[in-house]
Amino acid sequence: MQTVSKISLAALLTIFLAACGSSTKETKGELTDKKAQLTKLKGDQEKLAGEIRKLEEEIAKIDPSAVAKPKLVAISTIGSDSFNHYIDLQGKIDAQNVAMVAPRGQGGVVRAIYVKQGQAVRKGQLIMKLDNAIALQQVDAAKSQIAGLEAQVKLAESIYQRQQNLWKDNIGTEVQVLQAKTNAENAAAQLNAAKAQVRVAQESADLSNVYAEINGTIDVVNVKVGEFFSPQSAAMTATGIRIVNTGDLKVLVQVPENYSERVKTGGTIKVTLPEVNNKVFYSKITVAGRLIDPVSRTFFIEGKIPQDKDIKPNQIAKVQILDYSNNAAITIPVNTLQTDDKGKYVLVAVTENGKMYARKKAVTIGELYGDKLEIKSGLAAGDKIITEGFQSLYEGQLIAI
Repeated sequence: MQTVSKISLAALLTIFLAACGSSTKETKGELTDKKAQLTKLKGDQEKLAGEIRKLEEEIAKIDPSAVAKPKLVAISTIGSDSFNHYIDLQGKIDAQNVAMVAPRGQGGVVRAIYVKQGQAVRKGQLIMKLDNAIALQQVDAAKSQIAGLEAQVKLAESIYQRQQNLWKDNIGTEVQVLQAKTNAENAAAQLNAAKAQVRVAQESADLSNVYAEINGTIDVVNVKVGEFFSPQSAAMTATGIRIVNTGDLKVLVQVPENYSERVKTGGTIKVTLPEVNNKVFYSKITVAGRLIDPVSRTFFIEGKIPQDKDIKPNQIAKVQILDYSNNAAITIPVNTLQTDDKGKYVLVAVTENGKMYARKKAVTIGELYGDKLEIKSGLAAGDKIITEGFQSLYEGQLIAI
């Protein structure tokens, strides 16, 4: 039985391989037939085109008025050139260094403001003064203890010195010397503690002085004398003072997430400022956000801006992000591209037997920017593309420039 099963399996395998071989042969045979048909049709097309031209020439000799007049067109010779594709977006100018003026302590009532909007300030400059009456009273109270403690220190040190001298003359006891030493040390410690308390009180009083943390320009002043100024209110533009360093600016852009693979750190950006007479400058992407905003579906990018007195924070900027470049591209006007049932094509002017005809050329397109369309294949430098009058042309039509 096992022998019979093996024979049956071998027979089935042989039949399957034969069938596959037959199918492969049929496919190859069909492909060969189609190639032959295509070659024949192309030959017939060339033959027909030749016969048509010959008949047109013969008719022209007999009846010149019966010959179709060539259609006037405009052509442009194709050459290779650089092609850049940009992502056009809108951004804004922002400051690299922005600081909100804030108190160093718990805050207090504003007694004086020493700056105004638009004023240039330097780091460490006094911006405002808060109420510190209570703190100054504590300073005075701490200082008042110093004089008494200094007198106690001098007395204790004098007693200690005398006890030492008496002990050297064998007068008194060692305990008395040690006790005088301890009293002198305690008095000195109390004096040091009092001085430290004065320093703490003075530092607390100095917290009423509010200073600038960076160099820059006062951009916002939304606090008045008599109002309470705290770290919480200082953190908000509506109730605080903001300093902007206008010498260190950046352009900030929100980029749609579908460009996340094409926009990277180090990429080139072109920035145009409509409000500054369309001033243009180029920069590099210094920061590209890694998170997508769940609401706007965008991520941010930043680029440094050169220092310029005319550029101000929050100005609108037109930003073009270079995401593709080809230094030897073949491009055509986008309106010359046409489509038929076989795909995309353009019409070119071809000279045959001394006459010019319109011929279709199938093309593969690349990137589009503005009115320029990149052609990946189908055209070569030197081809004459028909740029005007192509709308009603057909394959093989006689044309004239």
